[in-house]
Amino acid sequence: MENSALKELTIKRIEPAYDGLDYHALNAMLNLYDANGNIQFGADKEAARQYFLTHVNERTMFFHSLREKLSYLLANDYYEADFLDQYTFEFVKSLFKRVYAKKYRFQTFMGAFKYYRSYTLKTFDGKLYLERFEDRVAVVALSLARGDQKLAVQLADEIISGRFQPATPTFLNAGKKQRGELVSCFLLRLEDNMESIARGINGALQLSKRGGGVALLLSNLREFMAPIKHIEGQSSGVLPVMKQFEDAFSYANQLGARDGAGAVYLSVFHPDILRFLDTKRENADEKFRIKTLSLGVIIADVFFKLAKADADMALFSPYDVQRVYGVPFSEISITERYDEMVANPKIKKTYINARELLQTIAEIQFESGYPYVMFEDTVNAANPIKGRVTMSNLCSEILQVNTASTYAEDLSYEVVGNDISCNLGSQNIAMTMDSPDFGLSIETSIRALTAVSEMSSINCVPSVRKGNDESHAIGLGAMNLHGFLAREKIHYGSEEGLDFTNMYFYTVVYHAIRASNAMAREKGETFKGFADSKYATGEFFKKYVEKEWKPRTQRVADLFAHVHIPTQEDWAALAEAVARDGMFNAYLQAVPPTGSISYINNSTSSIHPIVDRVETRKEGKVGRVYVPAPFMTNDNLEYYRDAYAIGPEAVIDTYAEATQHIDQGLSLTLFFKESATTRDINKAQIYAWKKGIKTIYYIRVKQEALEGTEVQGCVSCSL
Repeated sequence: MENSALKELTIKRIEPAYDGLDYHALNAMLNLYDANGNIQFGADKEAARQYFLTHVNERTMFFHSLREKLSYLLANDYYEADFLDQYTFEFVKSLFKRVYAKKYRFQTFMGAFKYYRSYTLKTFDGKLYLERFEDRVAVVALSLARGDQKLAVQLADEIISGRFQPATPTFLNAGKKQRGELVSCFLLRLEDNMESIARGINGALQLSKRGGGVALLLSNLREFMAPIKHIEGQSSGVLPVMKQFEDAFSYANQLGARDGAGAVYLSVFHPDILRFLDTKRENADEKFRIKTLSLGVIIADVFFKLAKADADMALFSPYDVQRVYGVPFSEISITERYDEMVANPKIKKTYINARELLQTIAEIQFESGYPYVMFEDTVNAANPIKGRVTMSNLCSEILQVNTASTYAEDLSYEVVGNDISCNLGSQNIAMTMDSPDFGLSIETSIRALTAVSEMSSINCVPSVRKGNDESHAIGLGAMNLHGFLAREKIHYGSEEGLDFTNMYFYTVVYHAIRASNAMAREKGETFKGFADSKYATGEFFKKYVEKEWKPRTQRVADLFAHVHIPTQEDWAALAEAVARDGMFNAYLQAVPPTGSISYINNSTSSIHPIVDRVETRKEGKVGRVYVPAPFMTNDNLEYYRDAYAIGPEAVIDTYAEATQHIDQGLSLTLFFKESATTRDINKAQIYAWKKGIKTIYYIRVKQEALEGTEVQGCVSCSL
């Protein structure tokens, strides 16, 4: 290993000495070289083994048989009876036996530790484990298959093989009697009236209590000093509403485990935009400072046009816009209407410099990592469903149409609109590429996520239930891109890396749509609004039918030698089938920033590059836990350059290849070296916009990430 590599890893040399060390000490040896200058991967595997021998086995409740175990768990209210009642005991036993026959082993200490600490079923006093990983896999498969034995077997195979991993809420809660929802997170839009705000606060409390992250749209709320009942200067603007939501999430703290997680989105053309951003400044007045709420901004194309010209930009009163156009501010395309609204004397406006606002956004991101960014014109141009996408979620990958609710004075619904829930799970790219049947792997995952949607009845917020019931929207994600590329000796962001990313997601979208079409045919039902969608008109399929998509490099062609790449003829036939029979799901894909599920699945997070070759995690009272990158050995370290060394452009290029095949969004974090300036951040944002990126999640400057701290904002969301 070269000296530069040694310096980059910043770990000390010692002689290997495993005898007498507990699993924490063994895991810590990942942070120490052996006498030959090698990373001690063997110490971590020994740590995982010792963890089972000295901790897991000693704390696991023993049962003589599966029948005894299931009877105990049912009788003592640990499992729901419903999911088991749909099968014979003989089938249940055969499925458990099938899963255990795979002889699953955690590849890292962190994977085992994370699973037993956060996922497995424990006795109510928390002292004993009631499940092994294999038990959780079998229970999740039985629960989501809902009596379909074939699907249960397929799903169990996909999960135990590591090809598919349900999101945390699903994997954690499925089959349990004392549980939260199976759904990851929620999106609620607020309208410019007190009833909507009050309903929003109630909805945030109810959803947060159930374990979900919640995002809220603030763009429609009237600005600071706007009139109320025609009396000028009465509105307090969006800041007090933000404080109300921050307090709500803090109060609904999920049985004391952690504060609820929330995000708020605001258009950059809203008059309160500077006050909104200032809440995240380190020196902000405590009266207005927002500590735990995540912030997101919605940017229209015209903003970049104005910033390029170093021109002033108009901030439009949402109160006046709604009076003039008869629709909420978020329903207006600012890019299309900008000049028209500037010229309209009935719309009050103030002016700030566009370039200075762009710089201010970068300054706040430099300090705090916020705000997230949604490029609304890019999002809506790609949206296949009729309507307007007005916001994103806590992790910036959910991009769906929602509609307004209206309320009576007593807060009862006059019209129930459509709000959004996120039904998520992710493919392990490496394991999926190894699948004996790539298409079946994708179809099984789509059916599993659809089951999550159909099994979720969020009655506490009727607009969320209505949106879910009518759209059957899901978000199949992906993880372990960097791990796969490194395993195959391909550099992240290289021409071959970009080529693979393009072809992988190209192939996935075909099978995802094929699966949704099959379910529509089987169920005799399509999502509401299918007839008005780009799927029904055939517009969505044009880019696939009219152009041949194939690998640009021989290396990627070789990787797909055993995976059928859909042809133009395949796409034409699928377009015809969709036009005839429809689709069951309005949305199919979204790539979240996988965290915990990546550790138990031995995957690199999402489609990001790694942050460190050996990552350091802070795990509560336990302290530091060290995590080696998947498939890494002392012989292939050159393929594990970290995100800071790779730089933002290569990451953006990679995400752009995937984005063109994904109907929703991808959580894209940009990483910058210590020497980065706000100008560097602005350049990367503009480059991302030009490349067709839909959203930007966090901005990370290296000194903020040295300890590998967990992104708390997305714990509730999916990870």
